[in-house]
Amino acid sequence: MRTDLRIIKTKEALHTALLDLLNEKDLQMVSISELCRKAKINRGTFYLHYGQVEDVFGEYFKEITEDLTQSYQEPYRYVTVLKTSELNPSTIRIFHHIDKYQPFYRIVFSKKVPLTYYYLLFDKVKQLLLEDNQSLETEGVNLELFSAYQANAIIGMIIDWYQHDFSYSVSYLNQQLVTFLNLK
Repeated sequence: MRTDLRIIKTKEALHTALLDLLNEKDLQMVSISELCRKAKINRGTFYLHYGQVEDVFGEYFKEITEDLTQSYQEPYRYVTVLKTSELNPSTIRIFHHIDKYQPFYRIVFSKKVPLTYYYLLFDKVKQLLLEDNQSLETEGVNLELFSAYQANAIIGMIIDWYQHDFSYSVSYLNQQLVTFLNLK
């Protein structure tokens, strides 16, 4: 099923307008009227697709996390078993994903927005790692704790990158991650 180009453009306009507004205020403070004005659409069009502003955020967050999932899984496409000692930095795509959605991540990691955004992201990354770590279950590892530890490590790198205004190159971060994973 093909989606109408007008619908795609409307949703993109709403996503962009919402990001702009989230730079100024919390999600709960954004009104439908304000969002529609910023996106240059009428309220009727908004209500054809959404019930409330949070639905726009939820849809955009879902789109971003689907891309995050694909980016995370990219190195697994090339091997049966992923060994960190043989991991090729060029197959890591998570930092490419962050770079692609920089405006969104600037909001998530800013101190102007509620921690809710961070926890939504943390939960998604932790879930990806939890699925990936299932093979460790027999080794007496608490998978929840181990996945939380790993999620915070990756998000910590991303936050540091954000704090340095995304000045590191993606390839540098990929190389650093492989180096960290192989430290003894």
